[in-house]
Amino acid sequence: MPNRLAASTSPYLLQHADNPVDWWEWGPEAFAEARRQDVPVLLSVGYAACHWCHVMAHETFEDDEVGRLVGEHLVAVKVDREERPDVDAVYMAATTALTGRGGWPMTCLLTPEGEPFWAGTYLPREQFAQLVRGAAKAWREDRERVLAGGAQIVAALRRAEDRAAPGRTLVEDDLAAAVRTLAGEFDPRWGGFGGAPKFPPSMVLAFLLRHHGRTGDDQALGMLRRTCEAMARSGTYDQVGGGFARYAVDRAWVVPHFEKMLYDNALLLGVYTDLLRADPATRPWAGRVVRETVEWLLREMWTEQAAFASSLDADTDGVEGATYVWTPDQLRQVLGDEDGRRAAALLGVTATGTFEHGTSTLQLRQDPDDPAWWADVRERLDLHRSLRPQPARDDKVVTAWNGLLVAALAHAGWVLDEPDWVDVAARCARFVLDVHVVDGRLRRSSRDGTVGDALAVAEDYGDLADGLLALHRATGDPGWLAEAGRLLDDAVGLFGRHDGSFTATGRDAERLVVDPRPEGDNAEPGGVSALALALVRHGAQAGRADHLERAGAALGGMSALVAQAPRFAGWALVAAEELLAGPVLVRLSPAGPDDGADDAADGSGTAVGAGPLGRAARHTPVGTLVVDGDPGTLLVGGRRAATVCRGTVCDLPTTVPDDLPGRG
Repeated sequence: MPNRLAASTSPYLLQHADNPVDWWEWGPEAFAEARRQDVPVLLSVGYAACHWCHVMAHETFEDDEVGRLVGEHLVAVKVDREERPDVDAVYMAATTALTGRGGWPMTCLLTPEGEPFWAGTYLPREQFAQLVRGAAKAWREDRERVLAGGAQIVAALRRAEDRAAPGRTLVEDDLAAAVRTLAGEFDPRWGGFGGAPKFPPSMVLAFLLRHHGRTGDDQALGMLRRTCEAMARSGTYDQVGGGFARYAVDRAWVVPHFEKMLYDNALLLGVYTDLLRADPATRPWAGRVVRETVEWLLREMWTEQAAFASSLDADTDGVEGATYVWTPDQLRQVLGDEDGRRAAALLGVTATGTFEHGTSTLQLRQDPDDPAWWADVRERLDLHRSLRPQPARDDKVVTAWNGLLVAALAHAGWVLDEPDWVDVAARCARFVLDVHVVDGRLRRSSRDGTVGDALAVAEDYGDLADGLLALHRATGDPGWLAEAGRLLDDAVGLFGRHDGSFTATGRDAERLVVDPRPEGDNAEPGGVSALALALVRHGAQAGRADHLERAGAALGGMSALVAQAPRFAGWALVAAEELLAGPVLVRLSPAGPDDGADDAADGSGTAVGAGPLGRAARHTPVGTLVVDGDPGTLLVGGRRAATVCRGTVCDLPTTVPDDLPGRG
């Protein structure tokens, strides 16, 4: 049979290319084939780093009998949810509506017109075989009921979209109420919100940072600090290699689900960078997390194309977490008896284990007494671990996630005086702009420099624009601001609705059986939030009042979600906080001859944040936007000057650090 997945740009699809199942990629050809054969469509959706996707692949899709059954009764379509978030969103909505839960791998049965009539998630071989036989029988003998069921599901999804609550402007009371709601869901012992499994609440933490910066709310800072420290010292953070796992299976963050996602680490990099600015007491461990995470990103996620890969698998050779866990004996073998016992005590490695088969994840519940000793031990463990089998890497480059990383890396580089980080962010942004824009239209992803066919969705435009705006702030280069403006103007045309809100997919996108809903913020920013935040920041940095107004209208459409479930509106709350604050923008002129060059240089001879004014700008409240080296801001008396703007209203230039926001 033809191998239709062999030329895919998706590592997930390539994992299934040699299955005995005759897979098709998503597209009109697959559905035309289902109509020709007069059979239903099997839709299987997952992603490359997904543990249970691997399990179902090995148990089910690699089985010859399953391949024969599917070939006789169905047309099989495989979708990478990371390449086609629109397809994933539509059928995940159907899955959660039918079963009350979702997840991956997602398994759906569709009519040849794409209407779902059965939906579920992971299925072992026998259950899957029973499903195929049952579907074939129902299609032959009771097709009218099957077709009616699919039509009813689609109609219900459309009604749910039509019932969406009307939006209203988000005001200060809404943001304070969101903090109170979050406080009611907060875990005071271990940090985070809710019980197990527990996901790093990166966007909620970013909101709490800004709320504290604007209001001084100590409760917001307390929830933020407790959560960030608990995660930084836990098994969910890789104490040896750096970087965060996708989530913990327990409340105490001890045992992670070991896959590492680019979007999680980009968002958390931004949170820890801003936390060490806002709360000096956190700098030792927050700064450690920032530097180790950047080192991991550059070592393991940077690709030959000068951009960042999507994820690392949870599994190594089919065993979850095998690369990362240790026993006391293994520590002694690597470090010697004395250092091995000492490391086991420090890292919580026990004889019974905290994970499976007597192994333990590594935790750093307290700082070591001897930092030099710990640095040496960490280096030796890292070296030994590098000799173990390593998890596979999904090396496709996703526009939205690289945009998030560009923003976080440029910002961290500016805050910590690491111009090389800013340079890496700029190289990544340039690659995405050069390769992912085809005939003026942004695309979703590429692999090995070859761009995929899938069109970019709303979050791709918003997250990439936000990354370019962060580069403009870190460098003062107006070219990044202009590129961001072009992207956002295109996005308003592609995704904008007459009421000021946004759709999830563009006007030129493939029409699915239901339009994908503009979702809130879950593991990554949703499209509406991503565009709204970029519009807020561009409105401030470019002086575009129309973009500030558009952002406010888009955020108003999320007011019901903000009130009911702020945990799933974190990025929208970030945008609302910055918009409500002004936004506040500080434009720093380039360094003058009388400023000296007592801060780090960016390699071009211009001091980054030179002089006391530049240093003071780094300690403005989180949420303040600082454009460092703005060529439009003039020197005053041969010295750097700062212009402080709120919204589109600006003060006179100043050379006094205490005139900056939060400094008086």
